[in-house]
Amino acid sequence: MAPRYAPSLRSRLAPLLLLLQLVFILIYGFYTEVKSNVKVRGDNFFCFYPNLQDVTVMVFLGFGFLYSFPVRYGFSGSGFNFLVAVMATQLAVILNGIESWYYSGKIIIDLKSIVVDEMCAVSALISIGIVMGKTNPVHLILIAMLEVSGFVLNKWLLRTLLRVQLPNSIMQLHIFGTLFGLVLTWMLYRTESERQFEKEKSDCKMGLFSMLGSICLWIFWPSFNSALVKDGALGRKLQAVCSTYLALAVSAVTAAAVSVLSSPRGKLNLIHMQSCILAGGVAVGVSMTAVRQPWEAMAIGFTAAIVSTIGVRYLKIHMLLAFQCHDTCAVLSTHGLPSLLGWVAHLLLQLKDCADHTMAIRFTVFHICTLLLTIALSLSMGIITGLLVKSNFWRPPQDKKCFDDQAYWEFPHLAVRK
Repeated sequence: MAPRYAPSLRSRLAPLLLLLQLVFILIYGFYTEVKSNVKVRGDNFFCFYPNLQDVTVMVFLGFGFLYSFPVRYGFSGSGFNFLVAVMATQLAVILNGIESWYYSGKIIIDLKSIVVDEMCAVSALISIGIVMGKTNPVHLILIAMLEVSGFVLNKWLLRTLLRVQLPNSIMQLHIFGTLFGLVLTWMLYRTESERQFEKEKSDCKMGLFSMLGSICLWIFWPSFNSALVKDGALGRKLQAVCSTYLALAVSAVTAAAVSVLSSPRGKLNLIHMQSCILAGGVAVGVSMTAVRQPWEAMAIGFTAAIVSTIGVRYLKIHMLLAFQCHDTCAVLSTHGLPSLLGWVAHLLLQLKDCADHTMAIRFTVFHICTLLLTIALSLSMGIITGLLVKSNFWRPPQDKKCFDDQAYWEFPHLAVRK
């Protein structure tokens, strides 16, 4: 019969969700205002609404299907992703609006702010991809709330202390989410991970759904990278879209080639294709403001795909055995390593175009400080979150119930047979 986890969900998940949602409703009721001065012929609506649609599809459909690859975790992979995304976005609206509330008494909401808020939620989705299957939905909600809070704080510090532009500060989400999740999975480590969980496997049907999510992300990634490029600079926005597309195309081809070369039987690996075809988009997104030529984007995509595919093939198991970090969705290779590569490419491209040695040194120091601040804050928030969620009060799932939908969802037709 199905595992009896209803008391855990009833006494912890439902009160937590209702409490958070009521708090959000009260805050929105007293302190938010939809921006009404939208120009009919301006860029606010006609520019940002298509971007909002594309980013929304990525957040809810792309990541949802991508995380549904375990054979008995499809409901949880897609359903919990949806739940985390909507809660994280609502919180991000409030946190990102604190500055406007301080000056005007109201949290201003418009299409651009919602795009930024959904991008902040993506940082939480990256983190839960590392710990999914080994946590319950209460854990995921708490992780998302703390992770988004930390990321918004990091974005504010980068813009305030280091004067980092909004697109550059937002694209730190790949590094922030990856390191946050790795620290978290290290603190929540289970010895069963070394033998692989009984249900941590995929089949043809779930693998196809996961590939659909990856392709969905691949299609809409140019919108994700170009959404916050300044509206007035139409050439830069087009350049961002084209550069991202070219990097994604090159990374898809390169990932397929490296997958075949690294396979003992010389065959393609679906997991490599799911994870590594996105590497070029991640790397170019981090270095977007410095990429000027198509060949630069293609070179970044080529290198990112090689690093990502090799990481998925060899690094995941070594991270587990050497550092006790069980990365469920190989997020380190999909987001972490390509984003670090993009950071290096951004630095090199800026130095290439800089003729003044003094300015080059200053920019290098500034760029390194940006990375160090992101790393320090992500690791700190990951440790704080790990200390909170590792408590038995939240009733973590037993090892034999990890990656199992029946722990959280109703399956009347399977209750007797399984």
